Amino acid sequence: MRSLIDIDNFSVEEIDGLISVAKNIIANPAKYSEACRGKKLATLFFEPSTRTRLSFEAAMLELGGSVIGFSEASSSSAAKGESVADTAKVISAYADIIAMRHPKEGAPFVASLNASIPVINAGDGGHCHPTQTLTDLLTISAECGRLDNMTVGFCGDLKYGRTVHSLINALARYKNIKLVLISPDELKIPSFIKEETIKKCGMEYVETASLENALPELDILYMTRIQRERFSDPEQYERLKDSYILTPEKMQLAKPTAAVLHPLPRVNEISVKVDDDPRACYFRQVRYGKYIRMALILKLLSEVNEPKLTPSFDGEDYIRETHTCRNVRCISTCEQELPKIFKITDKNARIARCVYCEGKINY
Repeated sequence: MRSLIDIDNFSVEEIDGLISVAKNIIANPAKYSEACRGKKLATLFFEPSTRTRLSFEAAMLELGGSVIGFSEASSSSAAKGESVADTAKVISAYADIIAMRHPKEGAPFVASLNASIPVINAGDGGHCHPTQTLTDLLTISAECGRLDNMTVGFCGDLKYGRTVHSLINALARYKNIKLVLISPDELKIPSFIKEETIKKCGMEYVETASLENALPELDILYMTRIQRERFSDPEQYERLKDSYILTPEKMQLAKPTAAVLHPLPRVNEISVKVDDDPRACYFRQVRYGKYIRMALILKLLSEVNEPKLTPSFDGEDYIRETHTCRNVRCISTCEQELPKIFKITDKNARIARCVYCEGKINY
């Protein structure tokens, strides 16, 4: 039995297989309409969501299954202090598979360690959002016909944007991908993504503050909103929120074959006047999200009788209980019973990362 917590949980071959199944569902929906009859999906959304939650629910219903769950933390026993681990154990008695969104980074991972059914990470704070990444990959594949040999621009909030981090991690495994990272200085891509993914994989990249200068060379433009909920300083948010606005005038600079993606919701970073441009893929992207989640649910349920893959934190590559994660958004900072575990990622520089949120410590 497997869960999907990070896009790295799946190989490139498995991702390509999911994309192939999703495309087959698009072409032959009736073939899959009873594939999950008698199965239940539990949607545990501790953080507000429209697209992701409804996409999961629509995916399960169109597979012939049913859905239970809640859409906000106040509707769950978390409001009474129940831990994520206990919630996962309880829900395992009611459902066949879990989709969880949580504001604390690492929460779905903790759930997967304790559940006896597959867990899908539907977004954990600013950390990971692997099903959005699968959605993005299906969109690029369907719209452009390939997942390699292209220049991809990411624009906006590259610091807190979990969709950006996850998609870069995924694209790093495909051939000849060049990245153009477009952001104000305050929202640049985190150094650990740059050092441990982009540079480590040998990806070509440039950083710029100018969307206009970048547009002519892009095959994909991935726009993101400046996320109010990720800022502790309201004044900084107000200063940065309108850093980039894509307009029809700016689209004149883009290639005729370019594709514009956005994980949504948008605020005003893409003018509504761009919506009619055939290169605007973001609403088609929403539909692709439903189909890739259908493919994912089918894959995880098909493996449910296989031995559970539980990571081992023993051995000299792990540090236990001698340090505390400094990331205030980490699940380990609010659920004190969780063991403090860090994976050593650079012995020479004495760097380790929290197994829950990947927050860095020097040991």
